Amino acid sequence: MTLLEVMVALAIFALAGIAVMSSVSQQLVGLTALEEKTLATWVADNRLVEIKLRKSWPGLTWINGKEEMAGQTWYWRWQGVETQDSSFRAIDVEVRNDEKAKDPRVTLRTYVSK
Repeated sequence: MTLLEVMVALAIFALAGIAVMSSVSQQLVGLTALEEKTLATWVADNRLVEIKLRKSWPGLTWINGKEEMAGQTWYWRWQGVETQDSSFRAIDVEVRNDEKAKDPRVTLRTYVSK
């Protein structure tokens, strides 16, 4: 093999290595976002279960709180929402991983009846 052939082979392997590293990096970022969304969904589910277990008619004002899960503090809020049928009420739950975050990490809605 000549020196030129060896250098071309090294360049090809270097480009392939960079492509693999880039792909792995993107996978790690996506995995972190998926983990956060999953935990936020669990927090919202917990909140909905607690609301349903109380068996009381949900109010129309926002109720705020926080919860610790997986070593992280999650900020949640929920409110009842009027529906066209007065015997049903929607409940919206929002969960954020930062108290001052503009957009919630996850939002869930369910319905309860009188």
